[in-house]
Amino acid sequence: MKTSDFYYDLPQELIAQDPLDDRSSSRLLHLDRVTGEVEHRHFREILDYLQPGDCLVINDTKVIPARLYGRKLDTDAAIEILLLKRKENDIWETLVKPGKKCKPGTVISFGEGLLTGEVLEVVEDGNRLIQFHYEGIFEEILDQLGEMPLPPYITHKLKDKNRYQTVYAKHEGSAAAPTAGLHFTEKLLQQVEEMGVKIAHVTLHVGLGTFRPVKVEDVTEHHMHSEFYVVEEEQANLINETKASGHRVISVGTTSCRTLESAASEDGVLKAGSGWTDIFIYPGFEFKIIDGLITNFHLPESTLLMLVSALAGKEHIMRAYEEAVKERYRFFSFGDAMFIA
Repeated sequence: MKTSDFYYDLPQELIAQDPLDDRSSSRLLHLDRVTGEVEHRHFREILDYLQPGDCLVINDTKVIPARLYGRKLDTDAAIEILLLKRKENDIWETLVKPGKKCKPGTVISFGEGLLTGEVLEVVEDGNRLIQFHYEGIFEEILDQLGEMPLPPYITHKLKDKNRYQTVYAKHEGSAAAPTAGLHFTEKLLQQVEEMGVKIAHVTLHVGLGTFRPVKVEDVTEHHMHSEFYVVEEEQANLINETKASGHRVISVGTTSCRTLESAASEDGVLKAGSGWTDIFIYPGFEFKIIDGLITNFHLPESTLLMLVSALAGKEHIMRAYEEAVKERYRFFSFGDAMFIA
């Protein structure tokens, strides 16, 4: 299986640069994972595809304003930092630009000294471990100094930072949003529950590993970065009861999907707990928990395109994407949605 097997041609103008004013007015492409048939709808019509007894699983992680702009104390050179994951207390793994200027011992000042960071060591992929020093509460300082870490293909400035956050975001820790959830409004979630569909929460703090390009031609040689997840006992029970009663578990987003499949036992039971996962789902993978997936449209040759291909079959997915391009769907983080079931 080659990375190039997952290439498709995407006109640049179809990459959504701004979120829609109304979250649920985005378009929805429904793909039947068995027949490959597609239907074109709007996201609020997701209700037509859900059934009483189904369980929607959402990722309640919250994106932190993880992009910081600072200056080296010794040379005053401009430095950009992206917080990837907290290792312990005030030590973070970060992506630093330009990295060459930030050797161990380098001190960087942010917000005229409101926050300083010292580079401790260089780790995998050239990332830096940085220890931060400040007075007060780190999260409040981050709110003041940090920017939302939009993906590189979004070049427009985000007017309202809540639009890169789901309406149910709760636990801080992500460097990127679980974007499939951006289409839900509180009203739509209420309608979902009123029709007898259960909503379960899991948490996976999204790292940038999700967006890392696959640089190897043999798909199986790609290694995913690990991300931290939590599945609470009560939520695991809700999902297991749904499976046992013959109803569908529908994952909202690839992050919820990877959490569920990481925490599944061999016999298809979801185990409560927390830990780090570097699960890589590509065609040939046998899903143990999920029956359906709500997701956005993903980059060519990406691990996420491989994940949806594992669920619906590569031929069905590539045909659906061809159709989405033809119908001028909006792609990627602020783009339209797809329901695969």
